[in-house]
Amino acid sequence: MAAPDELFCWEGDWGLPSVSTDCLVVLAYAQFAGAPLKLRKISNPWRSPSGSLPALRTNQKETLSRPSDIIIHLRKQKFNADYDLSAKEGADSLAFISLMEEKLMPALIYTFWIEPKNYVDVTRRWYAEHMPFPLNFFLPGRMQRQQLEKLRLLRGDERLEAGEELEKELYRDAVECMNLLSQRLGSHKFFFGDSPSSLDAYVFGHLAPILKCKLPNGKLQQHLKSLDNLTNFCTNILQLYFPKDGRESFSQKTSSQSEGGDFDHVPNKRRKQFLSALVALGAMLSYALLTGMVSIQHAHHEALEEPPDLQDIGSHHDHEDEGDG
Repeated sequence: MAAPDELFCWEGDWGLPSVSTDCLVVLAYAQFAGAPLKLRKISNPWRSPSGSLPALRTNQKETLSRPSDIIIHLRKQKFNADYDLSAKEGADSLAFISLMEEKLMPALIYTFWIEPKNYVDVTRRWYAEHMPFPLNFFLPGRMQRQQLEKLRLLRGDERLEAGEELEKELYRDAVECMNLLSQRLGSHKFFFGDSPSSLDAYVFGHLAPILKCKLPNGKLQQHLKSLDNLTNFCTNILQLYFPKDGRESFSQKTSSQSEGGDFDHVPNKRRKQFLSALVALGAMLSYALLTGMVSIQHAHHEALEEPPDLQDIGSHHDHEDEGDG
């Protein structure tokens, strides 16, 4: 039997299996379709085969990164959550997915990555606390710039900048999109009958972070919580398909530090971070000496002792959770 495909995703928090919308879409679809994936939850995108998350490494050593490409691959492997959809339902599914990409995704990017208080207090802090040193110092900022470029691309404006007018426009579009999704779902458990489809995966991936994350500026969350059927929709999917993440939401940080063979224990992590800081300080002092920014006066008959060599410090391994998708 061939080895299962490997799915690399951002690790979870807030009672979610992942903090990333794209990762949630793929995780949900894989669960709906029963795809036997080897799951690797990490907090360092550089350990992904594509350098980004999510990423699927197939048993043929092919790497896929876009959620749509991953879903198409799973369908080719006979894991098709849309198998029972009619032609009209399939067309409706594509239409709503496009609507979310156009109307909801820009507001999500703005909410988590552009809105100043949300970004500083929640998004940047989360990634800085979960990424290994020294990536946590510069990767969150790089990711924010990438998200701003994505927002500009989605809006078709290369000079787009954050501001009150943009925020109002994005949130207005997002509210309209959520209202349409709520109307389409109605009183049903899923969007097309009793079984979840790819549309359910996309809706869950986009709405669950809004619902579960505690944001200082929670305008979208307030509106989502006013739509009871969409709120129940997200909650039901979490309970049915990701019960472990819900149960561990309150103890996740402590449990995550002790799991996984690839992970260092907390004392080792702190020791390595301390030693890495010493190496960085030594490098800065050496630079200052070489450039003449700092001079040292030699006393008579005294010699400077060379500091002992510091051993190379291995980079801190990320938290990794393996499990069948």
